[in-house]
Amino acid sequence: MRLAVVCGGRSPEHAVSVTSARSILREADATRFEVVPFGITRGGRWLDPGETRSRLALVDAGATDTLGDDAGAGLLATPAVLEALRGADVVFPIVHGRNGEDGTLQGLFELAELPYVGSGVAASAAGMDQALMRASFATAGLSQARYRVLQDDGARAPAPEALRDLEAELGYPCFVKPANGGSSLGVSRARTREDLVAAFALALRYDRKLLVEEAIDGREIECAVLGNADPQPSPLGEIRPHADFYSYEAKYADARTELVVPAPLPEDTARRVQQYALRAFRALDCAGLARVDCFVTAEDDVRVIEVNTLPGFTPISMYPRLWQEAGLSYAALITRLVELALERHAEARTYA
Repeated sequence: MRLAVVCGGRSPEHAVSVTSARSILREADATRFEVVPFGITRGGRWLDPGETRSRLALVDAGATDTLGDDAGAGLLATPAVLEALRGADVVFPIVHGRNGEDGTLQGLFELAELPYVGSGVAASAAGMDQALMRASFATAGLSQARYRVLQDDGARAPAPEALRDLEAELGYPCFVKPANGGSSLGVSRARTREDLVAAFALALRYDRKLLVEEAIDGREIECAVLGNADPQPSPLGEIRPHADFYSYEAKYADARTELVVPAPLPEDTARRVQQYALRAFRALDCAGLARVDCFVTAEDDVRVIEVNTLPGFTPISMYPRLWQEAGLSYAALITRLVELALERHAEARTYA
């Protein structure tokens, strides 16, 4: 089976995507798959499989951690890439961030009638947009942090009374996040009005829409979900950053950050986290895979933080690590995700 792995992209998470793709290329079951890489540079140029392999070889050699900055005019400007994609049996799109996990790539594969790993267009879009995601959680009755959404002029130049309302409703400390983003890029913890205004400026570098939410004092617990119509939760993991919060640096650069698997939680609490994870997965109508992040307070209350529809996928990333704890190897997980992609594609073709 010809498995196309699409990686890279324009987003700030480009290097994370490349690392995930290299792991999939290395670990996928060679007796079942011919794995073919398709790269997208940071400038948006699509690379054919041969050029992608050449650039990945430079990454393997330690010469770079990206696929380059070449500017591109879009996929339609690279007919050789389109022709190569036509030969794929199934696609594993491991492009994080905008134009990757936000429904855009998923829409491309839907139109091309190609099976692909992961959630569909709507779930991917909602999973990328924190405002849409939180609204879905509220509709599903899931407990979450209090939050407000600001956008455009309301975020760029908030009126003094709007800031006072935010402070009264959410208090300090609070968090400011780009509504669309990943890997905690552009996220700040604000303790004062001055911090809050600076946090807006930082987050606006990544998106025109911001989410401001109350800080929850609790333990950060993650659950991997796998499946389509009958999703299953994994054992749980706990994130223990040695910083104010689980920032980009804490995730990828701080060796002191601890990932504890399995998370040491009472059985009843662990079961409730898993139940919340499944409810969040279904609230967005996810498919294939997702990682659901929660906080557990000192009173054992569970609050859902977010659903990541396309989590990091290196062998040491939390999503595959949690399934390894359940006895499912990295290679077997890839195979299962491909099976779920084919299953969902076949089901979609039964509808008029």
